[in-house]
Amino acid sequence: MDKREIFDALDDFSQNLMLTLAEVEAIKKNLKSVIEENTVLRLENDKLRERLGEVEKTGPSKGGGQGRENLERIYLDGFHICTDFYGQRRDNDEEECAFCNELLFRE
Repeated sequence: MDKREIFDALDDFSQNLMLTLAEVEAIKKNLKSVIEENTVLRLENDKLRERLGEVEKTGPSKGGGQGRENLERIYLDGFHICTDFYGQRRDNDEEECAFCNELLFRE
């Protein structure tokens, strides 16, 4: 192997390392987003389990208005109650969902 072949081999090896490094960085970025999503889902799951525990403690309701009160509590906890997004976390708790409000304030 002469000097030129060694240099070319090292250059190819360097290029392969750069590509591998780029792939590793992409995998790290993807893993970070998956971990963030997992954290959000765990928090949401914990909150839903707490809410379920509260609902189970109160027992079955006999009054017709308690269903609406439960929906209102779920909505105030930050979750959608409308048919389009039911159970999904609202992006911003301060922003109102027109569909949810229509269900809550329907006569």
